[in-house]
Amino acid sequence: MQQIQSIPIDIKADYQAQKCLEIANYHLANTPFYKALVGKDSVADFSNLPLLTKSDLQQPLADRLSSQYNTKNVYVNKTSGSSGHPFIFAKDKFCHALTWAYIIDRFGLYQLDFNRSYQARFYGIPLKFPGYHKERLKDLLSKRYRFPIFDLQEKELDKILKHFKNKRFEYINGYTSSIVLFAKYLKAKDIVLTSVCPSLRLCMVTSEMLFDSDKTLMEQQFGVPVVNEYGASELDLIAFTTPDGNFGLNTDTLYVEVVDDSGKVVPMGTPGRLVITSLYNKAHPFIRYDIGDLGVIASDKNGRPYLKELIGRTNDIAHLPSGKTVPGLTFYYVTKSVIEDSSKVKEFVVVQQDLNRFKIRYVSPQPLSEAEKKTMEKALETYLEPSLILEFEHCQTIVRSARGKLKQFSSEYNG
Repeated sequence: MQQIQSIPIDIKADYQAQKCLEIANYHLANTPFYKALVGKDSVADFSNLPLLTKSDLQQPLADRLSSQYNTKNVYVNKTSGSSGHPFIFAKDKFCHALTWAYIIDRFGLYQLDFNRSYQARFYGIPLKFPGYHKERLKDLLSKRYRFPIFDLQEKELDKILKHFKNKRFEYINGYTSSIVLFAKYLKAKDIVLTSVCPSLRLCMVTSEMLFDSDKTLMEQQFGVPVVNEYGASELDLIAFTTPDGNFGLNTDTLYVEVVDDSGKVVPMGTPGRLVITSLYNKAHPFIRYDIGDLGVIASDKNGRPYLKELIGRTNDIAHLPSGKTVPGLTFYYVTKSVIEDSSKVKEFVVVQQDLNRFKIRYVSPQPLSEAEKKTMEKALETYLEPSLILEFEHCQTIVRSARGKLKQFSSEYNG
């Protein structure tokens, strides 16, 4: 990792281009699965390679490994399936080691020792006996304490606050939506977390969208900086907030492209599909891999690329009566800008039920007033288009995935 990071920025792009061709030609020569996908023995122009999709990978792992590896001599894991396409993947052990070297390096940017700094962990946990105690043991050995996040009503948040009063946590790490909910609880109690847990130095959020307003709220109520990470278990950390404030791209173990629907690279600063190549995984090809997210890449004044915007998943698309299609999170952004003015709303999600009908599921002590609902309908008409029907469902809690993630927009419309 140190050798890779010592490469000067002005030749890093050339190094990545070389590694892209090397890994592609390695798999074309050694991985029958990938050779069949590409239809060639070798390639000289990396951009001509087809995109690898998650549906391509939904076949037995043994059929996808290179000839140098088998399921006994690789690291094997599975994705969460939050994209709708779960699958098992593999990394050779050197690639897996590089993944952790990079994660440890990123934590080190904030003087956190990955193996020793005490972590307050907001993650899902299996609720059945064997899985629950296995995760608790892993947490104990990994210097972290986990808060179950499937029930975050006030009495449970009271318990979490008590742990912060009694434990010397150095940083928070976990799903964005759950940590935001804790920040809202602290605001209602008029508590800044560092006043009861002075050892706290950082908050790190992952796995879900981070909005600017939520980042501001968390920094105010926790009293520490908020760092955002974006990654994929089958790859590595993809982007990570650097101390200069940019969402810096991983150029050490990955190569990230932004492409249009035909797979062509778009100009810098243009939105498109995020396509990622794992530069060192010889066990399993992840080459021009369409991760299923939309984003925008830019470069800073020193020429370092960063993720300027993460828009959402490509399968979270809202279809409108006018014929327009927009990222589903557009609805969430617009709705959030209005609903956040009501301090009593803790969290909400948007569900498309029909071409012109959307439902807002929200958690609050009291239902929204008719005036608040009208304001939201007006905002959607202003920012999107007229004649959209909004329905509201007042909930005590919002159901999360089995891993505790909150899907902020979803579509039930099949038209």
